[in-house]
Amino acid sequence: MSLALIVALPFLGAFLPGLMIRSGRNACAVSAGAITSLALVMLGLHAPAVLRGEVIQTRIDWLPQLGLNANFFLDGLGLLFAGLILGIGLLIILYARFYLDRRDPMGQFYTYLLLFQGAMVGIVLSDNILLLLVFWELTSLSSFLLIGYWKHLPEGRQGARMALTVTGMGGLAMIAGMLILGQIVGSYDLSVILQNKEAIQASDWYLPALILILLGAFTKSAQFPFHFWLPHAMAAPTPVSAYLHSATMVKAGLFLMARLWPVLAGTPEWFYIVATTGLVTMVVAAKIALFKDDLKALLAFSTVSHLGLITMLLGFGTEAAATVAVFHIINHATFKAALFMVAGIVDHSTHTRDLKLLGGLRKAMPITFAITTVAALSMAGIPPLNGFLSKELMLEEASHTVWAGIPWLLPVLATIGALFSVAYSFRFLGHTFLGQPRAKLDHPHDPGVGLWGAPAFLTLLVVLIGLFPMLSAAWLIDAAASAVTGEAVAVNIYHWHGFTAAFWMSVIAILGGFALVMLHAPLNRLWLATPRPEAKRIFDGIVEPLAALARGLTQRLHDGALTRYFAIATVAIVAAGFAAFLGGAHSPGLRPETPVEIVPLIGWFLLIASAAAIVSFHRNRLLALVLVGVIGLIVSVGFAYLAAPDLALTQISVEVVTVILLLLALNFVPKTTPFESTRLRRGRDGVIATLAGLGSGALIYALMMRDSAFPSISGYHLANAKTEGGGTNVVNVILVDFRGYDTFGEIVVLGIAALVIFALTEAILRAGPANDRLLTWVQDQRDAGDRHPLMLVVATRMVLPVAIMVGVYIFLRGHNEPGGGFIAGLVVAIALVMQYMASGFAWTEARQRVDYHALIAAGVLIAGAAGVGAWFTGTAFLTSDFGYVTLPPLAPFELATAMIFDAGVFLTVLGAVMLALASISRIALRAGEKVNTAPYDTDLPDGEVR
Repeated sequence: MSLALIVALPFLGAFLPGLMIRSGRNACAVSAGAITSLALVMLGLHAPAVLRGEVIQTRIDWLPQLGLNANFFLDGLGLLFAGLILGIGLLIILYARFYLDRRDPMGQFYTYLLLFQGAMVGIVLSDNILLLLVFWELTSLSSFLLIGYWKHLPEGRQGARMALTVTGMGGLAMIAGMLILGQIVGSYDLSVILQNKEAIQASDWYLPALILILLGAFTKSAQFPFHFWLPHAMAAPTPVSAYLHSATMVKAGLFLMARLWPVLAGTPEWFYIVATTGLVTMVVAAKIALFKDDLKALLAFSTVSHLGLITMLLGFGTEAAATVAVFHIINHATFKAALFMVAGIVDHSTHTRDLKLLGGLRKAMPITFAITTVAALSMAGIPPLNGFLSKELMLEEASHTVWAGIPWLLPVLATIGALFSVAYSFRFLGHTFLGQPRAKLDHPHDPGVGLWGAPAFLTLLVVLIGLFPMLSAAWLIDAAASAVTGEAVAVNIYHWHGFTAAFWMSVIAILGGFALVMLHAPLNRLWLATPRPEAKRIFDGIVEPLAALARGLTQRLHDGALTRYFAIATVAIVAAGFAAFLGGAHSPGLRPETPVEIVPLIGWFLLIASAAAIVSFHRNRLLALVLVGVIGLIVSVGFAYLAAPDLALTQISVEVVTVILLLLALNFVPKTTPFESTRLRRGRDGVIATLAGLGSGALIYALMMRDSAFPSISGYHLANAKTEGGGTNVVNVILVDFRGYDTFGEIVVLGIAALVIFALTEAILRAGPANDRLLTWVQDQRDAGDRHPLMLVVATRMVLPVAIMVGVYIFLRGHNEPGGGFIAGLVVAIALVMQYMASGFAWTEARQRVDYHALIAAGVLIAGAAGVGAWFTGTAFLTSDFGYVTLPPLAPFELATAMIFDAGVFLTVLGAVMLALASISRIALRAGEKVNTAPYDTDLPDGEVR
C-alpha cells in the first residue's frame, strides 16, 4: 500500500491549503510543503532497494476480469521521475510562497499544484495502463487550472484552453493506442506488457498503436508540430512555468516514451518517427528561441528544443542513446527550473521580462546574476557543468547515427541545434545582466532568500553533477537507464573524450553560438522581415470553425425542448434495437409458458387502464397524481403476489410519502397543464411511444423465454446470504452487505435531494420575483371548514407510538425477515407526516426536538463509519461481521454490524422525507397559510382562526 499512499498523499493533502490559508500564508505554504515532503520521504525509503535493482510493487485488484487494477510499481525510471516531481515540487512551493502577490488566492494555487503533483506521480508509478490513462488526463485538467490561474488575464485563459485542447486531443489518441497495446499482449499491466516485445512488434497493430501512443507523447511534450501550446502557457505564474515546463508535465511524454522504450523501440518505424520528430523540434524551437524578447518565451522555446533533443536520443533506439537521454532529463530539470525562477525574479524586481529593456543588472542583482550564469552556461553546454556532459554525449551519439543512408545529415543538424542553444543561452545571460541598461528600471535589486534560495539550490546541483558526475548522479542514471533499456547499465561519465567528432561539433556550436549573439541585431531584423507561418493563427483557424459548427449543432439540437430530447433519444434506441434484431440470428425460446391466472390478469388490465388513463387525462395534474398512486399500489400488489414482500413494503411506503409530498407541492401550481403540442406532434409522439413500448415488451418476452447467457448472480446471493452476511433475508443482505456500496450511494443521493429542496426553498423565500408571487398568491380552491379534524388529530396521536413501534420492529427484523432500515424509515416518516397533516406545520414544528439536517448527516456518517469499520478487520469496505450473543434469560440472538449501516439508512431516509416536508410547509406559510394555535382549530366565516 505504500506506493498507493505516495500517489494518494498529494490528492488528500490538496484540501489542506484551502483550509490553512485562514491561518495565514505561511501556514498555507507549510501545509503544502509538508504533504510533498512526506511523500518524498516515503519515496526515499524505497530508494535503496530500487538502486539495488529491486522493483517495488503494490497490487490492488478492483475488476481484474476487465483488467482494471490499481497496480503501482517503482523501478529506477519511476524513482527518477517521482524524485524530480516531488523534489522540484517542494522547491516550487517555497518559491511560490514569496512570489505570489497578496491578492492572489494562495490556497487555491497550492490546491491546484498538489492535484497536478498527485496526477504526475500517479503517471510515473502506475503499473496499469488504464490507471496511467486516468492520471494522464488528470494532468491535463489540473494543468489547465494552473495555467489559467490568473483568470483576469485573457492570455492566461487562452493559454489554458490551448494546452487543454492540444494535450487532451493527444490523450484521446493515446487511449486508443494503449488499448490496442493491451489487446495485443492480453494484459493491461505494464509489467506484463514490457515482457512482450516480440509479440508487440510482430503484430499487425504495432504501427497503429505506435502512432497513436506517440501522438499522446508528442502533444504532451510539445513536439513539432504540436509545440505551439507551450509558449502560450507562459501566461501562467512563473512557479507554474518552472514546475510544469521543466520537470513535470512536458516530461510526461518523455517518460511515456522511455517507459515503453523496451517494447516499441528498435524498429525503423520508431527511429524515423521519433528521432526525426525530435531532431526537427530541437532545431526549429532553438532557432525561434534566439529571436524571442520575452524571457519566459525564450525559455519556453528552449524547453521545447531540449525536449526535442531528448526525444531524438530516445528515437535512436540504442542503449547508449537512451542512457544519455536519461542523463539529460536530470540535467535539463536542474538548470531549466532554475532559469525559469530567475525569469520570475527579474520580472518581480524590474517589472518587465522584455530583453529589449533589460541589461546591466549584474551589479544591481549580483546573487541572481551568479545563479543565472551557472544555469545559462549549463544550458549552453559549457564545461565543466552538467549540461556540457550530456550535450557532449548527445553529439557523440548523433555523430555515428545514419539517417536515410546519409551519414552526415543528422550530425550536421544536431550541431546546428546545439549552436542555436548556445546562442540563446548567451543572449539570456548577456542581454539581461551584461552591458548597459537599455531602459530606466525602477530600482532593480536582489530579492530575499525566499525567492533565490530554490534556484540557488538547483544551480548547486548543476555544479555538483558537472564536477562529480560519477559520485552525484551515476547511481541514479544507472538505475533509471537500466529500467529504460531492460539491461543492466553502468555509465562512465568523464569530461575529456579526446579530439573526437563530438568535440569538434561542440567547438563549432560554441563559437557559432557566440557569433550569432554578436550578430543578433541584424539577424533579428531579418527574422522580423521574413514571412513565416504562425502556429497560433493556424490553430485558431482550425478551432474557430469547429467551435462555430459545434455551437450551431448545439443550438439546433439542444434548444431546451425536453420532448425533442426524449424523441431523439427514444428513436435512436428503438432504431438500434430493431437494427440488432434484424441483423442477428434468432432461435425460439425453450422455456414453457406459464398458464395465465385470473388474479394477475386483473392486475395487468388495471395497470394498462391506469397507464392509459394517465395518457388521456395527464393535463389534470391532481387526477394524474392519483393515477400514479394507483399504478404504484398495483405494482406493490404484484410484488407481493410474486413473493417479494420487501419490495412490496418499500413500494407502498414510497407511494404514500411521494403522493403526500406531491399533493402539498401541487397546491401552489396550476391544477391543469396548457395545450402546447400540436395534434401532429402528439400523433408523432404517440407513434414513437408505441414503438418503444412494443420493442421493450418484445425484448422482455424474449428474455423471459430464454435461459441467461451467463450464470445468475442470485444463486450466489442465496447460497451465501447466511454464511457471509449473517441474515436469511437475502434482499436485505444484498442491500447492506453484497451491494452495500450502492445503498450507501443511494442514501447520499437521497440526502442531497432533500438538501436541494431545502436550498430551493431558501432561494424562493428570499426577496425576489418568486417570493413576490408567493406573497400575492390566491388559493384557487376553497378549504374545508375544519382543516384539521378532531377525529384525525386523535387518531394520529394514538397511531404515532404504535407506528414508531412498528418501525422499530421492521428495522430489527429486517436482516432475517421482510423489513430493514429503508422501510422502517419510511414507516416512521409517514407517522410523523400524519402529525403535520392532522395538526399543522407550526404546531408540529414547535414540538420538534431534532434538526432534520442533523438526521441526514448522522445517517450518512453512521453508514460510512460502519463501512470503514470493516477495514479494521482486514475486509473490504462495508463487509458485515456478525455473531451470537446470549443475555440471560433471553435465548441466544444474533448481532450484525449491518444493523449499524441499516441505522444510518433509517436516519437518512427519515431526515430526507421530513426535511422535504418542512421545506414545502415553509412555502405554504409564506403564501399565507393560516397557522394553528391549537391542534384542532377551525376557520370562522370571516377568515379568523378559532
